[in-house]
Amino acid sequence: MTKIDSLDTSILKLLQENGKRSYTEMAKMLEVSEGTIRTRVNRMLNDKIFEFIIHMDPNKIGLQVQAIIGIATKLGYQEQVANRLNQCKEVRFVGVFSGRHDLILQAYFKNNEALVDFVNEELAQLEGIDTVDVSIELKQYKDSFSYIANGEEHHEYVEENS
Repeated sequence: MTKIDSLDTSILKLLQENGKRSYTEMAKMLEVSEGTIRTRVNRMLNDKIFEFIIHMDPNKIGLQVQAIIGIATKLGYQEQVANRLNQCKEVRFVGVFSGRHDLILQAYFKNNEALVDFVNEELAQLEGIDTVDVSIELKQYKDSFSYIANGEEHHEYVEENS
């Protein structure tokens, strides 16, 4: 297991604020060497504690409809359905949940017609789906990939090879 200490947490906070921040700038801010920052960042990347991604605004790239779709699967089909949904370009997230739905997914579409086509053509063709419950986002209050709040210290253990 990899231990995340206060310096790692501080580096993560700085990268959350600005993922393009230089190692030199972070080193000055944290009063450590640039080599220390580089080593820590590389270790955390190798240990898959974080990854650099591009977070786009779906609306600005022509995806005007966000849907959260709950799916109830037939017994024994959950993993097969999830694996097939992973391959759909519209789908951003697929997870297994307790409760009414076996799978919940988040998907983006250019318009309502594309969503209807996805449900009636893609989902209808998947063997193992019992029911589908579609909710369309009407208004968004928060969309964040930040898990470390300012002033909050997380010194968690991260399981290797997870």
